[in-house]
Amino acid sequence: MSDVAADTREPADPLGDLVRENRLPLEQLQQLLTALSPQAYRQTLGADGRHTIGRHVRHIIDHYDALLRRKHREHHDNCDSDRVALDVSLDVSLDYEDRRRDPRLEQSPSAAVDRLEQIIMALAQLHEGRESARLMLEHRLGTGVVELDSSLERELAFLGSHTIHHMAIVGLLAEQLGQRLPRDFGVHPSTLRHWQKEAQLTTRRETA
Repeated sequence: MSDVAADTREPADPLGDLVRENRLPLEQLQQLLTALSPQAYRQTLGADGRHTIGRHVRHIIDHYDALLRRKHREHHDNCDSDRVALDVSLDVSLDYEDRRRDPRLEQSPSAAVDRLEQIIMALAQLHEGRESARLMLEHRLGTGVVELDSSLERELAFLGSHTIHHMAIVGLLAEQLGQRLPRDFGVHPSTLRHWQKEAQLTTRRETA
């Protein structure tokens, strides 16, 4: 049994903590993409050539886009394709299958970096003077759709885990291309907390 007790206190600012947990991996992803050439970003990998870093990055971005999409979907669909349709007005339904799948984000690391920066800025705005927002998640099952009550915090928790999952794959692909990554790239916050507790335990034992 660990000598380091788990902290079960409720966070004073859960929305802010969740925003930060999402921003950190996105900033890591930006740093990686600035070091990649367009050729490496588009390089097909895997036994069947199904994986590229660009496809995973685009998939990550699409999910944040779904959460941050404009309130009036018809306005979003008709907006200038060069603008990022992000909004912090979240009194809307949410459907992660309704994604833009912008091919530029799979082909151009610079375009992806720009989009990630806009998403990071939008996430910061979510926290500035904003309380929890209730959401309705539209989840597709077979040929039907079920509506599930959710919240901004719940969806940020999901997006953080979803992003880390794909970043772990991106990390493996990047290493195959010769990129060196920091130890915490694509590592879930729960694992980072575990590492921190283990380091504290080791230090206590060594100094006892």
